[in-house]
Amino acid sequence: MTSSFDHNTFLSPFTWRYGAPEMRALWSEVHKRRLWRQLWVALAHAEQIAGLVSAEQVADLQAHADDIDIEAAEVLEAKLHHDLMAEVQAYAAQCPIGGGIIHLGATSADIEDNADVLRIRDSIDLIIGKLTTLLQTFADQILRHRDAVVMAFTHIQPAEPTTLGYRLALYAQDLLDDLETLTDTRSRLRAKGFKGAVGTSASYGELLAGTGVTLHAFEAQILAPFNLETYGIASQTYPRKQDWQVVSALAGVAGSLYKFAFDLRILQSPAIGEWGEPFGKSQIGSSAMPFKRNPINAEKMNSLGRLVESLVGVAWNNAAHSLLERTLDDSANRRELLPVAFLAVDEMLIVAQRIIDGLRIDESAAARNLARFGVFAAVERVLMAAAKAGADRQEIHEHLREHSLTAWAALSAGQPNPLIDNLAASPILARYLAPDTIRALLDASSYVGDAPDRAQWLAERIQSTLSLNEG
Repeated sequence: MTSSFDHNTFLSPFTWRYGAPEMRALWSEVHKRRLWRQLWVALAHAEQIAGLVSAEQVADLQAHADDIDIEAAEVLEAKLHHDLMAEVQAYAAQCPIGGGIIHLGATSADIEDNADVLRIRDSIDLIIGKLTTLLQTFADQILRHRDAVVMAFTHIQPAEPTTLGYRLALYAQDLLDDLETLTDTRSRLRAKGFKGAVGTSASYGELLAGTGVTLHAFEAQILAPFNLETYGIASQTYPRKQDWQVVSALAGVAGSLYKFAFDLRILQSPAIGEWGEPFGKSQIGSSAMPFKRNPINAEKMNSLGRLVESLVGVAWNNAAHSLLERTLDDSANRRELLPVAFLAVDEMLIVAQRIIDGLRIDESAAARNLARFGVFAAVERVLMAAAKAGADRQEIHEHLREHSLTAWAALSAGQPNPLIDNLAASPILARYLAPDTIRALLDASSYVGDAPDRAQWLAERIQSTLSLNEG
């Protein structure tokens, strides 16, 4: 019985809702089977060079390598209960000359694992491409806002001023580290190769006996068209630790995007109101409350990020529980683990790009927050200036703390902030600082240190890194 899917049955949201079409195509059943067939052709070609099969047989396999027939394979699988052998038989039925040599000497993982690494590599390339574009957009926004002074928050409480460009640089720096990790992970990808049932290459050794072809040369010949490096040591599969490394690298990207999205949700709340994600003219925020502008894109990123993080544990367990030369208890979850990890991160990058491209900055809200809270942050400037003038640092700290708490209580009660006037009139501070000096120090609009320069440095580092990668 063949499968038929529509919206009357369960479908994964990753089938149609999340991720780009090109990523879904890489993890499609058709593409997987096409890769299987390409590997079978490469295996047969190497066996032809060794004199084991004929050129006509290889040509027949090549001629039908793209003739994927899912329905025929599913009919066979219902009887065989083995998806790869079902594909072997479906393929063989199309190849009257070469059908009898398909999979000669191989075990299932010789085909499946090598195909998986090819899909992983191509998927990482898609992720790197999107991450590169996102980083360039971040760099542009960092440079645009390098000098825009805003309140920073620690413990989700007003702290000291920073710049908008510097805040954006915090997210971009994490993402740049993720790009380097992903690039390194891609460079270290290795395939199982063709090593047979327990990794000893015994079956291929039997086939090649008397041909003069070494096992190493044979394996290299098969994989040459795919530009794949292989593990020197493998069991029936490639070490599942590689999956854990890949998913961990993806989770790193997801974690960085998660923080950006979570912070956006906080900054978009009316209490702060400085940022906002793009909101369409006809977009509905709530079915019950017409005024709502909910941060649904940032919330989706957080939701998907939690999913990706959870998959790291699954990959760890697959690696740690791969007993002896192989167990099959990773197989079912890997059908979901790898595509979902890539598709979820792919969707997060798509959404993040949309957000950062259309990020709404409310400059009036930023100025309002700076005016309201900045004076409290600038108290530190008074502390340092008084200490430099000879005051006891601890005594002045306590004096400023008491005045600050009194002013905060007044502000919370809806009264004007008395802090500037109170400190300017303080007889204790007057021993060290003139009232006009105190008032000048309590202007926090320039109290950002070298944040603008550091933000620019990070943006330029991103641009330099991306240029090198392109080269």
